[in-house]
Amino acid sequence: MSNKYKEAGVNLEAGYESVRRIKSHVERTKVKGMINCLGAFGGMFDLSLLNIKEPILVSGTDGVGTKLMIAFEMDKHDTIGIDAVAMCVNDIIVQGAKPLYFLDYIAIGKNEPKQIEDIVKGVADGCVCANCCLIGGETAEMPGMYQSGHYDIAGFTVGVVEKSKLITGEKVKEGDTLIGLTSSGLHSNGFSLLRKIIKDSNINLNKKYDGFTESFGDTILTPTKIYVETVLKVLESIDVHGMSHITGGGFYENIPRIIPRGLGVSIKIKNIPTLPIYNFLKETSNIPLNEMYNVFNMGIGFIFIVSKSDDSKLIALLNSMGEDAIILGSVVKGDGVSLT
Repeated sequence: MSNKYKEAGVNLEAGYESVRRIKSHVERTKVKGMINCLGAFGGMFDLSLLNIKEPILVSGTDGVGTKLMIAFEMDKHDTIGIDAVAMCVNDIIVQGAKPLYFLDYIAIGKNEPKQIEDIVKGVADGCVCANCCLIGGETAEMPGMYQSGHYDIAGFTVGVVEKSKLITGEKVKEGDTLIGLTSSGLHSNGFSLLRKIIKDSNINLNKKYDGFTESFGDTILTPTKIYVETVLKVLESIDVHGMSHITGGGFYENIPRIIPRGLGVSIKIKNIPTLPIYNFLKETSNIPLNEMYNVFNMGIGFIFIVSKSDDSKLIALLNSMGEDAIILGSVVKGDGVSLT
């Protein structure tokens, strides 16, 4: 033990206890190809065990933004790790990649082993849901950078797809159908605006408002939905032309990322079931509807683009998997996103 380091604000013993606490959670995420190397300098994964002839690796990294500020206020830390995983794996499945492994980075003011365990439990839960393994990470105790009880978390994931099955959006054509999957709520975007609304409107995080099944704070901490299992199942039998993860930037920024030049999309917003949280925010604030669609997911977390001849087949498949699938609109000549 280094007493001088402890006096400076870094408790090595607490760090060792955190590692002991998270081992069982890491163990739960084992998948084929994972090499058990917790504590090593680098995480390892054996790609040769996968039956892929021309592997393309797809990687992504992300955090959960200022949603963390709500977690601090609610003192709830066991789901924020799910968000970190979801924000990464939902990005890479857009290109058809199956997530293989995940690494997390936690920077914290003071190492509280129970809090670290709660965070990593959420990460492990997310990895189990995405069927990828947690092969490593870093917990950095940084007194002076973060106040006690506060932290930041970021994640990194790598997935793989057969080269011939890589999805780029180049197959998207005029007349294709957009089919959306419902979100679990706000996911992890727009929280800086949300926190301003909470402050300006004096919203009580611990109050259960009309239309909600739990407190406002618990509602907005609902973890980001992970779409991996659904998407990979769809790709087995449907010719998907393009996909989009509706994350930061909402509809206006994320859908055009997979649309070829000269094409746009027309979306009928009346088809989208409005979640209670969005009705509440619209009634509480003066945000124009178009701006809400440029900040939040508005109840749609993931979008498929398929040929019109395949849309009924895809809807039936998604419904059979328990998903709420919605025909949002179609691909049209033009540019950008048109909400009608």
